[in-house]
Amino acid sequence: MGKRALEGLRVLEMGQLIAGPSAARMLAEFGAEVIKVETPEQGDPIRNWRVVENGTSLWWYVQSRNKKSITVNLREAEGQELIRKLVKEIDILIENFRPGTMEKWGLGYEDLKAINPRLIMIRVSGYGQDGPYRDKPGFGSIGEALGGLRYITGYPDRPPTRVGISIGDSLSALYAVNGALMAVYHRDVNGTGEGQVIDVALYESVFSMMESTLPEFDRAGVIRERTGSILPGITPSNTYMCGDGKYVVIGANGDAIFKRLMNAMGQEDVAEDPRFETNSKRSEHAEYLDSLIEDWTKSMPFDEVMTYLDNANVPAGAIYSIEDIVNDPHYHARQMIQEVKVEDLGTTLKMPGIIPKMSETPGTIEWAGPKLGQHTKEVLGDKINLSADEIQKLKEKGII
Repeated sequence: MGKRALEGLRVLEMGQLIAGPSAARMLAEFGAEVIKVETPEQGDPIRNWRVVENGTSLWWYVQSRNKKSITVNLREAEGQELIRKLVKEIDILIENFRPGTMEKWGLGYEDLKAINPRLIMIRVSGYGQDGPYRDKPGFGSIGEALGGLRYITGYPDRPPTRVGISIGDSLSALYAVNGALMAVYHRDVNGTGEGQVIDVALYESVFSMMESTLPEFDRAGVIRERTGSILPGITPSNTYMCGDGKYVVIGANGDAIFKRLMNAMGQEDVAEDPRFETNSKRSEHAEYLDSLIEDWTKSMPFDEVMTYLDNANVPAGAIYSIEDIVNDPHYHARQMIQEVKVEDLGTTLKMPGIIPKMSETPGTIEWAGPKLGQHTKEVLGDKINLSADEIQKLKEKGII
């Protein structure tokens, strides 16, 4: 295997659960050396989340793949001193504690910058490192609510709902990685040698995805509401039931695509009707068109519907469960379903593949999430030159 994109980049991960660790995972997938700091005895709580087998969450093996695990008691002075020593040897530190926690431990950015001026510190929190909400506890669900996403998710006659995954945390992780790589470019490629703080707030990561909601409210007083499966003002774009009870998502809002769809449905007169020639005109008749399309999709099973749509080159697709995904040949052709050996399970475990696809420096899955503290001796010995006796004494005192 050739050199990986982030080979040589050294990362210390001090977060837990989803946002910070997800950012570190992405860096690790492309070759960064990621050292994950966990609490002795318990470790990251995600080790015990959701489906657990042989005492470890299956999620853990994905979330912490390619990482090294060390245990350090951050509440003890000797544990904090270990972090200061490690900071001398790293490029990026990722933390997602409540603002002020690192400072309480003497590990704030100014403290660590004095040790390593090149340090890039990623700080992920619910509300950011300043502002009136700074000290409030914040999870991804709260960020999704405050950022505006949950208000528009669901149906208008029902309460707001979540999207089914921790999207606020995942978006924040992506912004954290973007910020980290921009900071590395500024420091190393631009040659400034300067480290800096990357301040990522969960609610801001969500808010940044809210498309045109702000300018529309500002200039037109429009408050976007929950609309279920339709896309208001974009027609036709909806979910339609087929004759066998399955659903198909159709996006035929382009003018030429709409005509192709109508012709495939045998509705040539609708295809040429001037009332439907543009998206804005079609949107005035959205209910009629949706009803017309669903009458057609209900007349045959899903597979037959898809044959018509594919032949007409109309964007359409099924709503996949994870079982559907695992059985889909395109996922396998794109290496998005990978089998990774997990020692504790005595077998392999299916994991999502890596994105983006890079032609010269692709990401790899080198190992599944490690055992708690598996790399403590290796890291403390190699990085800060502690002897075996020193490591053993720290262990006896509960520091590691």
